[in-house]
Amino acid sequence: MADFDYDLFVIGGGSGGVRAARIAAGHGARVALAEEFRVGGTCVIRGCVPKKLLVYASRFADDFRDAAGFGWTVGKPKFDWADLIAAKDAEIGRLEKIYRANLNNAGVAIIDSRATVAGPHEVNIAVSGTKVTARHILVSTGAWPNFGDAFPGIEHVITSNEIFDLKTQPKRLVVVGGGYIAVEFASLMNGLGTDTTLIYRGPQILRGFDDDIRTHVADALRARGVKIICNDRLTAVDETGSGLLVSTREGAQIETDKVLFAIGRAPHTRGLGLEGAGVELDSVGAIVVDAYSASSVPSIHAVGDVTDRVNLTPVAIREGH
Repeated sequence: MADFDYDLFVIGGGSGGVRAARIAAGHGARVALAEEFRVGGTCVIRGCVPKKLLVYASRFADDFRDAAGFGWTVGKPKFDWADLIAAKDAEIGRLEKIYRANLNNAGVAIIDSRATVAGPHEVNIAVSGTKVTARHILVSTGAWPNFGDAFPGIEHVITSNEIFDLKTQPKRLVVVGGGYIAVEFASLMNGLGTDTTLIYRGPQILRGFDDDIRTHVADALRARGVKIICNDRLTAVDETGSGLLVSTREGAQIETDKVLFAIGRAPHTRGLGLEGAGVELDSVGAIVVDAYSASSVPSIHAVGDVTDRVNLTPVAIREGH
């Protein structure tokens, strides 16, 4: 049998990739994991964890307001965005250290670099310009935010990747999208004191949910001060002397500080060299796999959001396991 540098090479340090690497190493395999940013993936670094921390922070406004009715005397509350983001960064840093420690303790070699597929058993390491071989390759690079159709000024738009790292809190925010992520961001930013507008192309937010729930959530958001515009979409974003000017298809013009796109995510496969290695991708760029997470190339496998099956952290973990 051919001699390989590793038994398993994992590209992507998210939930699925980390679990696969740890379990394989625990069975005695020689395993390496390459991650170009931070270990932890979408959930820990730019998804569930930071989002939940901001949600919790936004809920304190109601608690302070209700406290007097329960006998508490609370001074005028004051919120500081920079303090929240610093605390969020500290928590994510703590979690990443745990992920790294678990990989190190399992004997996994961590490579802090972008890695791409060079062939059925070959991987290119960007930071060193070298090539390594592996009996099996696992792609677990997750998903990346969608921007939809291009329009003038799209370069001014941010996504959930960036909002958690803003140095200052936007006083005004336009959120584009009508799914639960867009609605959640609109709600939490409103709770933190940002003047928030939600724009959705459909007739009602939260498509696919129970209609009574959709109506109730929309009414509750409006009652809290979130402006919801349905049946409309952005056509341009222009810089002004005081921020950004959003223009829509129906003729609305909204002055804002930031525009947040939350219109979904797509498999993060671009530029990974998969097509050149013969790996089949579907119409949205997801890696096509069988029930055992094997791609069209028997030695190359994929788990998690990059396969666009059930895009949830616990599912990716079990697939990796």
